[in-house]
Amino acid sequence: MLGDVLLIKEKHQNAAKIIVDFYINNRKNRDVIAISGESGSGKSELSHCIGKLLVNEHNIPTKIIHSDNYYKIHPHQRTEWRKRNGFKSVGFNEIDWDTLNKNINQFKNAETATMPCVDIVPDEPDILITDFSKVQVLIVDGLYALQSEYIDLGIFISLTYHETKKAQADRGKEPTNDFRWNVLEQEHLNVSTLKQKANIIIEKDYSVKIL
Repeated sequence: MLGDVLLIKEKHQNAAKIIVDFYINNRKNRDVIAISGESGSGKSELSHCIGKLLVNEHNIPTKIIHSDNYYKIHPHQRTEWRKRNGFKSVGFNEIDWDTLNKNINQFKNAETATMPCVDIVPDEPDILITDFSKVQVLIVDGLYALQSEYIDLGIFISLTYHETKKAQADRGKEPTNDFRWNVLEQEHLNVSTLKQKANIIIEKDYSVKIL
């Protein structure tokens, strides 16, 4: 998302180096790398570090897109929508998978894509246009990124919201009240089911486990 706050640490850089070394040895053509994990687990930071290594050290044009941009409900309306529909409404069905998968396929086909993008500062949706013919690797990060059917390399970060409360407070993206914790618990129940889809697991200490 535009204007997102990144808190990059040595652990993100070290994990990214291991992942990129593995990927380079197993690279195919126009690969999609997906990174899933709970809020505050470091998805955006890890995506950024992987992308920079691919571009700067391996000269592989890389694009990062965030599945958080593909929520069906406007950011200003999401809290009230969830309150009306209950916490069990939080999950996979909140994402516009048709559009996300369409954009991923446009990358696979080296086409130009129009994609949604939320600008963090005004917290408003915007539009991003990308010529995917100039991109060789696409990184998709987000809570449920591994749920897409078009993933070539899946990465799962095992940290839960219980362990990332401080990171979430530091980022200040959403209020940390009881309602938010209930949302995070429901997200946890959904995200945890995606671990089985991963090829690489980032453990709680940010060590890298390649399956």
